[in-house]
Amino acid sequence: MIDVNELRKGVTFELDGNLLKVLDYEHNKSGRGNASIRIKARNLRTGATFERTFNSGNRVQDVRLDFQNVQFLYGDGDFFYFMNTETYEQPAVHAEIMKESAPFLKEGTEVKLTFYQSEIIDVELPISVDLKVIQADIAVRGDTATGVTKQVTVETGAKVMVPNFISEGDIIRINTSTGEYLTRV
Repeated sequence: MIDVNELRKGVTFELDGNLLKVLDYEHNKSGRGNASIRIKARNLRTGATFERTFNSGNRVQDVRLDFQNVQFLYGDGDFFYFMNTETYEQPAVHAEIMKESAPFLKEGTEVKLTFYQSEIIDVELPISVDLKVIQADIAVRGDTATGVTKQVTVETGAKVMVPNFISEGDIIRINTSTGEYLTRV
């Protein structure tokens, strides 16, 4: 058991039979009485997000998680297949778990799988990925005086807002947690 004051962003715990991962954490202390801890959490099995408030001193069940670094091989629509580079095992991850990560995965990308009792519950991508732009509208001369952006499509099919000077064939770096353009590589 862990105290709710120890909950921080990224911590996984069990509550009412559900595995939850903290997405956001807020600690409030009023003038009198106990502090309250407000969290935004995601159910790792269903994907549902919700907010919950705990009183200071409450406890939740901590969980033991195992991690494995793997390399992305391919996806077939229902499952995404990875390979452990040490043991050459090929775990398959259901598409429901990958719905937020899938637009940034290309063959050979190194990711970290999170296991709970031999069940894959989460996939952690690298902080940024470099992807090739396969479709971009041509910039019109004169549109560059302000911070004009346009939407492009990258090799994985993801659509990203980028500055107007990005063109087809450019390789861009994308933040995987926000889906935003970082820089041209």
